Amino acid sequence: MTTILAVRSGGSVALGGDGQVTLGATVVKHNATKIRRLHEGRVLAGFAGGTADAMTLLDKFEGMLKKAQGNAAKAAVELAKDWRTDRFLRRLESLLLVADKDRTLLISGQGDVIEPDDGVAGIGSGSSYAVAAARALVKHTKLRPAEIVKEALEITARICIYTNDAFEIQEL
Repeated sequence: MTTILAVRSGGSVALGGDGQVTLGATVVKHNATKIRRLHEGRVLAGFAGGTADAMTLLDKFEGMLKKAQGNAAKAAVELAKDWRTDRFLRRLESLLLVADKDRTLLISGQGDVIEPDDGVAGIGSGSSYAVAAARALVKHTKLRPAEIVKEALEITARICIYTNDAFEIQEL
């Protein structure tokens, strides 16, 4: 279980996540890296769900990103189509949250490619808490996206037992 959060505001975007890895009700790792920079650092990607599944999907997304010459939206749609229809991929259980300079996209195995209306999106067990906190901070503060992600993840870590406070935050 995990929490990944993206916040887009003021011309920049930040993506952050916690480091906790659980097997059932047991924490097995505290400082996992769940955020990646792709396509020469111009695209951020985070995952929630099965790690091996997510790594497979991130590799596939990166290949599609290369084919689409860095067009994250096009690569996301292609991944969602393959993920939904490919016999092997459709068994993978994970969610991806990706962001480039223009868009934030949530990608699922059901064929969803969702761009949030307000620039805030989350995936994982603590995502509802993180998204709610981030939306309040965007509305009522002048904090930068990376600062909002950090504050929202701190709030989430105090509420969600599947989210810890070993955060990794990247910004474009």
